[in-house]
Amino acid sequence: MDTPDAAPLAVIGAGSWGTTLAQLLGEKGWPIRLWVWEPEVYEDLCRDRINHTFLPGVRLSPRISFTQEFAAALQGVAVALMAVPSHVFRQVVRGLRPYWPPGGVLLSAAKGMEIDSLLTMEGVVREELGAEVPYAALSGPSFAREVSQKQPTAVTIASRRREVALQLQRLCSTHYFRVYTSLDVTGVELGGALKNIFAIGTGILEGMGLGDNPRAALITRGLAEMTRLGARLGANPMTLIGLAGLGDLILTCTGNQSRNFQVGLKLGKGVPLSQILEGMAMVAEGVKTSQAVHLLAERLGVEMPLVEAVYKILYQDLAPKDAIKKLMTRELKDELEAMTETW
Repeated sequence: MDTPDAAPLAVIGAGSWGTTLAQLLGEKGWPIRLWVWEPEVYEDLCRDRINHTFLPGVRLSPRISFTQEFAAALQGVAVALMAVPSHVFRQVVRGLRPYWPPGGVLLSAAKGMEIDSLLTMEGVVREELGAEVPYAALSGPSFAREVSQKQPTAVTIASRRREVALQLQRLCSTHYFRVYTSLDVTGVELGGALKNIFAIGTGILEGMGLGDNPRAALITRGLAEMTRLGARLGANPMTLIGLAGLGDLILTCTGNQSRNFQVGLKLGKGVPLSQILEGMAMVAEGVKTSQAVHLLAERLGVEMPLVEAVYKILYQDLAPKDAIKKLMTRELKDELEAMTETW
């Protein structure tokens, strides 16, 4: 794994994040097979070596080849990095299954939760490929554009197998992309999924013309909800105050590059959700994830009022001003008791 010519690597998905990670690994000297779904993106990459749709202006390493075939992408690879949206993750993994290389590691960079099963991506992989496939999740505060510009970035790779996490840490680390390891896959995946919901919430506040006080309150109480659900599902609460939790939460709730924040911004200005989504080239994971997390919280009996508010704004036409009034007039509580009641 430390020798670039040992084996090629596959990156499945050529959105902004998949293309950026392929470039990072290609520039380290690894031969990369980038699987591309969109025909127009594939044509641009083959012609110009630039992903004009999702990562314009970045000419990709000559170490990267492009394919639209799963068999070609996976042939002889040691690691496959999955960078597809969570709502198509199962479909893509199922397509990869006949060609999965023996001993191949699956590294997921997806941030979301499946609506029908209420599973994280680890659960989907276990059902589709089996628990014996080495699995890891990459998450943390990392806008693709800034990584492609080599701005200093820190993320976490989690695997239940320490040796896999360490292997992938060495694989992905560069002088501008610092990778920490974790054994807490549940916490890392939940942080990556839940922060998108709260980013929609802070975008709504911005769109309504509200200030910094409500944004700080939402981020802090959002962290409490992340930690509450995480603890209920067996995550280490400390993971949720790390890069994959608080770090990514801060980034997506304050950064204009966040697609989820932009969805909320437009909602706060009164634009209908259907119109917002029609105008987006890339997926805002929080829209679908809010539905899954709302259902999961109800099933588990975990109180998540902010998730409920965002869900009702998105799917039940709850007016944002009414959602805020309901949140602010809830029963008064002790802060630490409210934060740790399910720990």
